[in-house]
Amino acid sequence: MKLSLRYFASVREAIGTASETIDTEATTLGALREQLIDRGGRHAEALSRERALRMAIDQVMADETTALREGAEVAFFPPVTGG
Repeated sequence: MKLSLRYFASVREAIGTASETIDTEATTLGALREQLIDRGGRHAEALSRERALRMAIDQVMADETTALREGAEVAFFPPVTGG
């Protein structure tokens, strides 16, 4: 399935792009994250399991068990805090 990926803040800086479109066979958000980590390099560093990371599908917060759907927009970003 085709997905639009968006990266924000430090994730965007680490990967070096704000967005990309990919074809994937991943069925969940967690499987997609693993696929991107497996690319190695910047993706592995930015999306590492060692880093705190938030994710959303079509602008709705989601967890790793959330199912993906054709044409979805998936966003990755660091947790934010307010003060």
